[in-house]
Amino acid sequence: MNADEVLHRVENGVSWITLNRPEAMNAVTWDQRERIIALLGTASRDPEVRAVVIGATGRGFCAGADLRGSPQAGRERIAGDVARTIRQGAQRFIGAVLDCEKPVIAAVNGTAAGIGAHLAFACDLVLAAEPARFIEVFVRRGLVPDGGGAYLLPRLIGPQRAKELMFFGDSLPAAEAQRLGLVNRVVAPDELEKTAREWAERLAQGPTRALALTKQLVNASLESDRVTAFAAEAAAQEINMTTRDANEGVTSFVERRTPEYRGH
Repeated sequence: MNADEVLHRVENGVSWITLNRPEAMNAVTWDQRERIIALLGTASRDPEVRAVVIGATGRGFCAGADLRGSPQAGRERIAGDVARTIRQGAQRFIGAVLDCEKPVIAAVNGTAAGIGAHLAFACDLVLAAEPARFIEVFVRRGLVPDGGGAYLLPRLIGPQRAKELMFFGDSLPAAEAQRLGLVNRVVAPDELEKTAREWAERLAQGPTRALALTKQLVNASLESDRVTAFAAEAAAQEINMTTRDANEGVTSFVERRTPEYRGH
């Protein structure tokens, strides 16, 4: 992979991950996917990283998967190849976003189709520029959605809305995606990076471990019964109260001052 195909920098506690194949509408290759998975893993481990932004250059956020660089490309397919490719590829990719221990913001500048749409929907917060479009493109190719689409969408907007998007494959404008609850905020194109920076740096100044535990609780709650969810909540509180930031939050409240969180 050309190193410039995924741009990366860390600024003010924020890991900026940027897809950079504008000539291909940022259709994501196997190598790019592996690089992003690795960067998300690093973000989880690195105490200097306290928030992540995933964005893209050019007119498209991500036009889907480009499998030409896949290890499977060019050889005869045998039984089990497809399922294995999905598990090790698209599903690992989306799982890396869901499992990242830092808040992840999607800054969607343009078309997000197929796995590109699911990449955005897996993020904790989604910002979209006004021209952005989300497309469940699989049905147009006679394919079943992959990359966790049938898992993510019903949890975000309910099964009927999810089926409508997946059955028809229509282009969903950013404003409509916001109305459905798939997007947090729609902004002018020239405001997208600024807004992403403001949100990410605000998160990076927050209680990082509390945010990680909150993310885990919310994600798990969609599959938990009340007893399990309440037990997980109590355990998360127990863990969080051992952190310096939790003590700082309580102390600053008592002392009537603004807390200074350090991320641990």
